[in-house]
Amino acid sequence: MDTKKTNIYFVGAGGIGMAALERYFLSQGCKVAGYDRTPSALTKALEDEGVAIVYDDEVSLIPDEFKNPETTLVVYTPAIPADHKGLNFFKDGGFEILKRAAVLGLITRGSKGLCFAGTHGKTTTSSMAAHILNTCEVGCNAFLGGILRNYNSNLLLSETSPYSVIEADEYDRSFHQLTPYIAVITSSDPDHLDIYGTEEAYLESFAHFTELIRPDGALVMHEGLKVKPRVAPGVKVYTYSRDHGDFHAQNIRYGNGTITFDFVACDGSVIKDIELGVPVEINIENAIASLAGCFLTGDMQAHKAAEAMASFMGPKRRFEFWLKEAGENGRAIIDDYAHHPDELKASISSVKSLYPNRKITVAFQPHLYSRTRDFAPEFAQALSLADDVILLNIYPARELPIEGVTSQIVFDDITTQSKVLIEKEELVETIKNRDFEVLLTVGAGDICNYLPQICDNVTK
Repeated sequence: MDTKKTNIYFVGAGGIGMAALERYFLSQGCKVAGYDRTPSALTKALEDEGVAIVYDDEVSLIPDEFKNPETTLVVYTPAIPADHKGLNFFKDGGFEILKRAAVLGLITRGSKGLCFAGTHGKTTTSSMAAHILNTCEVGCNAFLGGILRNYNSNLLLSETSPYSVIEADEYDRSFHQLTPYIAVITSSDPDHLDIYGTEEAYLESFAHFTELIRPDGALVMHEGLKVKPRVAPGVKVYTYSRDHGDFHAQNIRYGNGTITFDFVACDGSVIKDIELGVPVEINIENAIASLAGCFLTGDMQAHKAAEAMASFMGPKRRFEFWLKEAGENGRAIIDDYAHHPDELKASISSVKSLYPNRKITVAFQPHLYSRTRDFAPEFAQALSLADDVILLNIYPARELPIEGVTSQIVFDDITTQSKVLIEKEELVETIKNRDFEVLLTVGAGDICNYLPQICDNVTK
């Protein structure tokens, strides 16, 4: 990457990972522009911050100052189609063009990178770690996959910290561009089979990721994963889980809407009374993973770490409350980004444990035709945990339709008696006419865009 280039153009500017890089380059005094397919709340925020974004791939819409290969670096996401006019203009013009992951790897290579990888859990764990380091006043540069509500940003900057916190994305093998100082692997359930083809290839990709850890670094893996690490000599390997491993929890307590536990580190030391700011079951393990990564830096202070966990608000769309009425019979609306069947199961189970005697209504929007095809029975099994299911049609994202693959193949196998399959445009009215007690909206598509209307109807 030519650091002398002061104009940075992003093809796929509305992606959450791209947004962190756009904000980073803005902070470095660069001019930033880009393309995305559709406007969103994130693109609006980026435009307000100074990113010039267009929503058509016509070359004429690229600002003239970004058409000079001597001064412009082009960053793109693999989700961009091969026939994209703007990207092909840059390719034909001899511009320096890099994937987002390669740019992130170059920016962070000179730092001590805490890299959080896994099929699920990486956004929350990396966000927790960034918040811990920030609260401990050592700080970090953090490139996160979700908007952290404590900072209303997915980018944290520090001019003095030696640490970078990175969400290490396995999609398109992006995390192979990183050089971790401490790598954390939260899970390795097969996903992105449109890219990898087989579970074996998916696991091999994680194994290669472990080869990239610095010789003076460490690997922290959830117990029981199928990944066979191939770390370099000198790299220390640790395990974690809720109840066992080098890092684990003990004395877990529930009560009055709180979860509190004691954190046990690999050297036997204990941080007592860790209270979760987002008190759901899955966050016990997420907290252990993030605390383990920060503990291994040697710069984590016990009392500050406990303070950070208690004040952690979580990333947007990760178990985010939109409505929480007071009283024993008060209704609740929770939104979650879960888009893999294991995530969906964990999300529904967490809501059921929070509200054990309430009716749980789940509105789920499947994400990607390929993922729906590969995991239809598992999605149906997870959704069957709910008392009432509202299933939306598939959000295609980067994909074209696959013959025979619709939400119907999930819907038919859901055993919950109360279930309905609808278009997303019917969601608000469907919920309005349903007698819900606790509503969980789930999916990685645009289901969250309907939440303001849903809440308006409930509170009228």
